Amino acid sequence: MRAQSAPPSKWTVTIVLPSRVVAGRPATLAVLGVDGRLASDVTVELGSDQRVTTDATGRASFTTPSGSGVLIAKGSGSSAAALVDLNPPENPKDAVWVPPVAPLHEPFSICGSRFRGDADANHVRLNGEPALVMASSSECLSVIPHSAVPGPAQISVQTPSGQWTAQTALVSLEPDLPNPALLPGEKGRFIVNVNGWDRPLRVVVQNQTPGVVRFLKGDVQELWSSGGAHNCAALEAAAIRSGDFSLGARLAPLPDENAARRYLEAAVSLAPTGEQRDIDRLARQLERSPGNRDGPRRELDKILAHTIEGDLRTLLAAARTAL
Repeated sequence: MRAQSAPPSKWTVTIVLPSRVVAGRPATLAVLGVDGRLASDVTVELGSDQRVTTDATGRASFTTPSGSGVLIAKGSGSSAAALVDLNPPENPKDAVWVPPVAPLHEPFSICGSRFRGDADANHVRLNGEPALVMASSSECLSVIPHSAVPGPAQISVQTPSGQWTAQTALVSLEPDLPNPALLPGEKGRFIVNVNGWDRPLRVVVQNQTPGVVRFLKGDVQELWSSGGAHNCAALEAAAIRSGDFSLGARLAPLPDENAARRYLEAAVSLAPTGEQRDIDRLARQLERSPGNRDGPRRELDKILAHTIEGDLRTLLAAARTAL
């Protein structure tokens, strides 16, 4: 699932694209409503001359435009981006790639070379149980479990073109908030428990009630979990006023500097003249020093802080997510 162009509090829907699509070939997208369920009758714009509307399953088929190296999908106040490849070669090892750790309650990517753009033509199972293919292209699937538990998972993929297996671990993130609740002016620790994995993981935690509590190091934080039998991440917070408070937590995706560079290269032409050089410099930096991600992350955070909603922000946010 790709980065959105607006803060979560402003989303009306979430658009799910396969992480990579192929120019001129069929693909499928999905739309989630504010309740997290697949949403029908939502119109999504793809480029300047293609619109699709989700069907009763909350999905829509489309043909990938060929005029750009990125695809931006927009609808109902939200947007998402995917990389567009031109005639990619088939994987010579006939294998699939899955993340070593995948979220239990969010879509995650499975990538290969012989999938189908029609989502229903790809059949995925996790530990023998069917999983929902939300979005698809010939290169990547976006999958969410129907019913699964945290821990090791055997993935099987079957399409008319072949079948593959892979391994991952399904992880759930469970917030553990102070009880009793913090009183105004009090400080405390918020804990996010990592279930299904015993090694350190990078977790993104977001304050969903900034008017009630304040995270002492920023309302969006990237934290490393502790690892071990009680794998968890902790942060410090202070109560501002009385009221219910909550946080959101998700796994940070594995860094993909090549994807980030491609999003930045596409963003250059959309940026104001004064920022084009800075964005291009970040893209070149990732190309020269792919392991050096901290600097580009900080620079992108600064640029995003004053970038208004629109295609430029969508691409910059996608690049930041890839880092």
